[in-house]
Amino acid sequence: MRLSLTRWLLSPATSWRARKLVAASKGRLDFDAAWRRTRLVSRPDELPYQRYGHRAPDERET
Repeated sequence: MRLSLTRWLLSPATSWRARKLVAASKGRLDFDAAWRRTRLVSRPDELPYQRYGHRAPDERET
């Protein structure tokens, strides 16, 4: 299953707000970046998880 579909199923409100953000950016922002930005606005406690997930595999702490 694609990541964007999974996000729509698990968090439709966040996905809806992200879709509106993508539309407002007129193509300058992709759905994935908009979803992460929108998610952090509503759930700032998830910032450490986002930072961990966006580092290269060799940079992650083991």
